Amino acid sequence: MTTTSGVKVLERFPAGSPRGSWPAEEYAARCRAQGEPATVVMDLESDAFLVVVPAEGG
Repeated sequence: MTTTSGVKVLERFPAGSPRGSWPAEEYAARCRAQGEPATVVMDLESDAFLVVVPAEGG
């Protein structure tokens, strides 16, 4: 888990998933179902989708 720019990274997924596969979105949906305000963002530098939540304490 990494904290950067006011967000905490819960998980990262490579951008090259098979067509029709959305593992980052599926993971974020599971987090949201458990009460975490998870969002998916793209990290262009690492070519990965990150599942993030707001960092605690700002």
